[in-house]
Amino acid sequence: MEKILIIGCKRAMDDVCIGCSRCMVGFNRRGGEFGCYKDDAEIIGLLNCGDCPGATIVTRLAQISLWNKPMEEKVTKIHIAPCITDHCPHKETIVNKIRAKAGVEVIEGTHPYKPENIFA
Repeated sequence: MEKILIIGCKRAMDDVCIGCSRCMVGFNRRGGEFGCYKDDAEIIGLLNCGDCPGATIVTRLAQISLWNKPMEEKVTKIHIAPCITDHCPHKETIVNKIRAKAGVEVIEGTHPYKPENIFA
Protein backbone atom coordinates (compact mmCIF):
# COMPACT_ATOMS: atom_id res chain seq x y z
CA MET A 1 0.00 0.00 0.00
CA GLU A 2 1.43 3.35 -1.05
CA LYS A 3 1.23 6.08 1.60
CA ILE A 4 1.22 9.45 -0.14
CA LEU A 5 2.21 12.81 1.27
CA ILE A 6 1.23 15.89 -0.73
CA ILE A 7 3.36 19.00 -0.31
CA GLY A 8 2.05 22.38 -1.40
CA CYS A 9 2.76 26.08 -1.10
CA LYS A 10 2.00 27.52 2.34
CA ARG A 11 0.69 30.78 0.93
CA ALA A 12 -1.55 29.12 -1.66
CA MET A 13 -2.82 26.53 0.80
CA ASP A 14 -3.65 29.20 3.39
CA ASP A 15 -5.15 31.82 1.09
CA VAL A 16 -6.13 30.42 -2.31
CA CYS A 17 -6.65 26.66 -2.47
CA ILE A 18 -9.18 26.32 0.31
CA GLY A 19 -8.98 22.80 1.70
CA CYS A 20 -6.72 21.85 -1.22
CA SER A 21 -9.77 20.17 -2.69
CA ARG A 22 -8.33 19.86 -6.19
CA CYS A 23 -5.52 17.63 -4.91
CA MET A 24 -8.00 15.55 -2.93
CA VAL A 25 -10.43 15.21 -5.86
CA GLY A 26 -7.52 14.45 -8.17
CA PHE A 27 -6.38 11.64 -5.88
CA ASN A 28 -9.89 10.22 -5.46
CA ARG A 29 -10.40 10.23 -9.25
CA ARG A 30 -6.83 9.05 -9.86
CA GLY A 31 -6.41 11.99 -12.22
CA GLY A 32 -3.14 13.49 -13.40
CA GLU A 33 -0.01 12.17 -11.71
CA PHE A 34 -2.21 10.14 -9.34
CA GLY A 35 -3.21 7.98 -12.34
CA CYS A 36 -0.43 5.51 -11.59
CA TYR A 37 -2.23 4.27 -8.46
CA LYS A 38 -5.03 1.75 -8.37
CA ASP A 39 -6.70 0.92 -5.06
CA ASP A 40 -3.29 0.39 -3.50
CA ALA A 41 -2.77 3.94 -2.24
CA GLU A 42 -4.00 6.38 0.36
CA ILE A 43 -3.15 9.92 1.34
CA ILE A 44 -1.26 9.99 4.62
CA GLY A 45 -0.92 13.76 4.83
CA LEU A 46 -1.05 17.19 3.29
CA LEU A 47 1.87 19.39 4.24
CA ASN A 48 2.90 22.90 3.29
CA CYS A 49 6.44 23.96 2.43
CA GLY A 50 6.85 26.09 5.55
CA ASP A 51 6.85 29.39 3.61
CA CYS A 52 9.32 30.89 1.16
CA PRO A 53 11.77 29.58 0.14
CA GLY A 54 10.79 26.25 1.66
CA ALA A 55 12.23 27.58 4.90
CA THR A 56 11.16 24.70 7.15
CA ILE A 57 10.33 21.88 4.75
CA VAL A 58 13.11 19.60 6.04
CA THR A 59 11.98 20.08 9.65
CA ARG A 60 8.37 19.51 8.63
CA LEU A 61 9.29 16.24 6.85
CA ALA A 62 11.05 15.05 10.01
CA GLN A 63 8.05 16.03 12.12
CA ILE A 64 5.56 14.10 9.98
CA SER A 65 7.78 11.04 10.28
CA LEU A 66 7.97 11.35 14.06
CA TRP A 67 4.29 12.22 14.40
CA ASN A 68 3.20 9.10 12.49
CA LYS A 69 5.74 6.70 14.01
CA PRO A 70 3.52 5.59 16.95
CA MET A 71 0.86 4.59 14.41
CA GLU A 72 3.46 2.76 12.31
CA GLU A 73 2.62 4.88 9.27
CA LYS A 74 5.42 5.80 6.87
CA VAL A 75 5.31 7.98 3.78
CA THR A 76 6.25 5.96 0.70
CA LYS A 77 5.73 8.62 -2.02
CA ILE A 78 5.68 12.41 -2.05
CA HIS A 79 3.74 14.44 -4.58
CA ILE A 80 4.54 18.11 -5.10
CA ALA A 81 1.35 20.08 -5.76
CA PRO A 82 0.85 22.43 -8.74
CA CYS A 83 0.96 25.47 -6.44
CA ILE A 84 4.69 24.72 -6.24
CA THR A 85 5.42 22.97 -9.55
CA ASP A 86 3.59 25.51 -11.70
CA HIS A 87 3.69 28.77 -9.78
CA CYS A 88 6.49 28.93 -7.23
CA PRO A 89 9.65 30.95 -7.92
CA HIS A 90 11.40 28.76 -5.30
CA LYS A 91 10.33 25.46 -6.88
CA GLU A 92 13.86 24.23 -7.61
CA THR A 93 15.09 24.97 -4.08
CA ILE A 94 12.06 23.35 -2.43
CA VAL A 95 12.05 20.23 -4.61
CA ASN A 96 15.81 19.80 -4.18
CA LYS A 97 15.50 20.03 -0.38
CA ILE A 98 12.69 17.47 -0.40
CA ARG A 99 14.56 15.06 -2.68
CA ALA A 100 17.73 15.37 -0.59
CA LYS A 101 16.02 14.48 2.69
CA ALA A 102 12.84 12.51 1.94
CA GLY A 103 14.31 9.07 1.29
CA VAL A 104 11.33 8.19 -0.93
CA GLU A 105 10.29 8.88 -4.52
CA VAL A 106 9.29 12.50 -5.13
CA ILE A 107 6.81 13.11 -7.95
CA GLU A 108 6.25 16.59 -9.35
CA GLY A 109 2.52 17.07 -9.82
CA THR A 110 -0.80 15.89 -8.48
CA HIS A 111 -3.96 16.73 -10.44
CA PRO A 112 -4.90 18.04 -13.91
CA TYR A 113 -7.63 20.41 -12.66
CA LYS A 114 -5.91 23.75 -13.20
CA PRO A 115 -8.26 26.66 -13.80
CA GLU A 116 -7.41 28.80 -16.82
CA ASN A 117 -8.61 31.94 -15.12
CA ILE A 118 -9.54 31.61 -11.48
CA PHE A 119 -11.05 35.10 -11.43
CA ALA A 120 -13.33 34.67 -14.48
